[in-house]
Amino acid sequence: MLIEKNIPSRTGWIEVICGSMFSGKTEELIRRLNRARIAKQKVEIFKPAMDTRYSEEQIVTHDAHAIPSTPVQSASQILLMVNDVNVVGIDEAQFFDSEITTVCNTMANNGIRVLVAGLDMDFLGVPFGPMPSLIATAEYVTKLHAVCMSCGDLAHYSHRIVKNEKQVMLGEKDAYEPLCRKCYLEKHKILPAS
Repeated sequence: MLIEKNIPSRTGWIEVICGSMFSGKTEELIRRLNRARIAKQKVEIFKPAMDTRYSEEQIVTHDAHAIPSTPVQSASQILLMVNDVNVVGIDEAQFFDSEITTVCNTMANNGIRVLVAGLDMDFLGVPFGPMPSLIATAEYVTKLHAVCMSCGDLAHYSHRIVKNEKQVMLGEKDAYEPLCRKCYLEKHKILPAS
């Protein structure tokens, strides 16, 4: 049987886990990575170096569940560090440059299962960074929801409760709250068309 050199021996793919803040994205990423480890797969995990909220070298959930990771300055660094792996996990993908999509597709094309977690929208409800491109090219997309802090309904907006207009502002419950569409529109005084 003749196998071409450029064709990977196994099939890779991309899984995106997205949603608002406090929806459990990192928790789900850690769960999937731990299952891959239980299956004796070689796993590498990365996060943007700028995300130092809980730890410089771990990805950590809001409930303090953690898993070791490698902080990187840019998406292109990830390709330099993945050797002989089955699964790559990437947290906070919205903070990477647009090259993250190419990096993820390159790994998937080379037979790696790529798990990516990130915010799909910023605090203004606008698609965040490279997330739309990652969602479009992924084989599997899981959208998670938080609980609206105003009414208890499903929330998918990350409402910023402090004054700061920068798109990227690291913060936790002191700076953000999850809201449903209705409550988000009310807080932003955006009234539906009559």
